[in-house]
Amino acid sequence: MTTHEIRSSTELPARREDIELHTEDGLTLVGELATPLSGDPVATLVTLHPLPTHGGFMDSHILRKASNRLPALADVAVLRFNLRGVSSPRGTSEGAFDEGERERYDVAAAMRFVEEQGLPHPWLVGWSFGTELALRYGAQYPIDGAILLSPPLHRASAEEVAAWEGNGKRLVAVVPELDDFLRPAEARERFASVPSLEFVEVEGGKHLWVGEQQTRRVLDEIVARVNAAAYPLPTTYEA
Repeated sequence: MTTHEIRSSTELPARREDIELHTEDGLTLVGELATPLSGDPVATLVTLHPLPTHGGFMDSHILRKASNRLPALADVAVLRFNLRGVSSPRGTSEGAFDEGERERYDVAAAMRFVEEQGLPHPWLVGWSFGTELALRYGAQYPIDGAILLSPPLHRASAEEVAAWEGNGKRLVAVVPELDDFLRPAEARERFASVPSLEFVEVEGGKHLWVGEQQTRRVLDEIVARVNAAAYPLPTTYEA
């Protein structure tokens, strides 16, 4: 066995299954479920990708790296899928981008899949546009909580944000110091209606979380919430 550093391209062992989601408005969405080889997952990430019109898809790098690493390092299942009208090497989801409106059915389809598969302790993990979907539609489902990466708060209303306070689900906002859309000071003001919010300001962080240092920080923040026993994540692996 040799020790290897975990790098951007590292893909650790997991069970990887191509899946389809079926929406209430008749669309088929394509995705992948990654689960631990070691046994049953202890928690589940339902990932919601960035804005499709700006290149967001199920393989957006933080979500891909979560899938590549967390089943092996943290015993976490990771569900990724293309929202309606979005393409990736996995394939193209039916339908067309709807500015976050009919995407509510995409979130519903993912949560129905999680329930049908018996996946435990689901968390929504949204990035940028995906945070808007988590905030607007996530609280109605039996989730442990939602983790918001680089939330822009362009579409979620003040009322939709405030509705998270006291709903029994954890809400975590991971906000980059140098974000392009919503920086920490303004973010604290915009989330003031949710006093229970777990607010994480990432010094030097940027909206796209480019680089291995920022990637590790984001994945660590996720794992600290969904499986604290696996925190902090290792930076090497044996193979």
